[in-house]
Amino acid sequence: MIYVVIAFLWAAILLYILLGGADFGAGIIELFTSSKNKQYTRTTMYQAIGPVWEANHMWLIIAIVVLFVGFPEIYTTVSTHLHIPLVIMLFGIIARGTAFTFRNYDAVVDNMQKVYNKIFVYSSFVTPFFLGVIAASAVSGKIDTSAADFGAAYIFSWLNWFSVTVGFFTVAICGYLAAIFIIGETKDDASRIRFIRKAKQMNVAAGILGALVFWVAHSEGIPLNEWLFDSAIGVIALVAALLSLALLWYLLLKKGKVYIIRVLAGFQVTMILLAITLRHYPNIVILKGGKYLSLMEHAGQEKTIYSLGMALLLGSVFILPALFYLIYSFQKNKGQWH
Repeated sequence: MIYVVIAFLWAAILLYILLGGADFGAGIIELFTSSKNKQYTRTTMYQAIGPVWEANHMWLIIAIVVLFVGFPEIYTTVSTHLHIPLVIMLFGIIARGTAFTFRNYDAVVDNMQKVYNKIFVYSSFVTPFFLGVIAASAVSGKIDTSAADFGAAYIFSWLNWFSVTVGFFTVAICGYLAAIFIIGETKDDASRIRFIRKAKQMNVAAGILGALVFWVAHSEGIPLNEWLFDSAIGVIALVAALLSLALLWYLLLKKGKVYIIRVLAGFQVTMILLAITLRHYPNIVILKGGKYLSLMEHAGQEKTIYSLGMALLLGSVFILPALFYLIYSFQKNKGQWH
């Protein structure tokens, strides 16, 4: 049953990156859109994410619950030493959700709409940034569980160049996913071309920031190259991601390939996550001094894991069909949502 729990944890993280990432990316795209195109961009992205935007956080909740119940030592260590970026990320989620609701459903349209818009776009940037910071910090080997001062224990475990560059890389990935997913919501060629251009810009930004991540990792002694290229499966996953990227850009030039390019974009992120996590498995957190926290060695009691696994399996029977039906019903009637 431990493998079922781990599979749900990995899947929840992946789906949050894909769906939640595209959700955050909508605000990132809006942030980097010219003033004359902002309203159209805002309306188009609301059309895409409006009815399902809050459901994306379900995956984050599942991941947190799995860690809290099934791996309490891992949860405690991460939430203690990375509590500052975690709190900022959670505030970003709250601020973004609040701003999204008020700017679309406020009964009074006044100058506060400008405030809501700014909160929405900036929190859309800040939240995935700190999500990337947290993920990078967990594997950077900088978390010092025996630190004797506040800075070493709670600041420098995440405030370093590697974590910061991964944070910016995560923002670019979210913007890229949003631009790709939004192309299918456009109603004319000019809009399609505009969002294809946005996707290209975010793709280039992700490439540059990805290269910067490698350079910073090398300068800080983090063996990122070894993690990604030391495993045959990892190399295959990265090659598959590159090939799917080339196919995606080829298909972007053809109309009517909306769902295929969305699948390819999701496949790329899946392969990148697989390549990164495979090398560490079952270690999920790497601590300072070569120590680590393992999903196998630091799991909860066997009865707890069994109950958690059964709850996840039974819950998925009810939740997943309802979620798929929600997405289906919206896609079927998306022209009615305004």
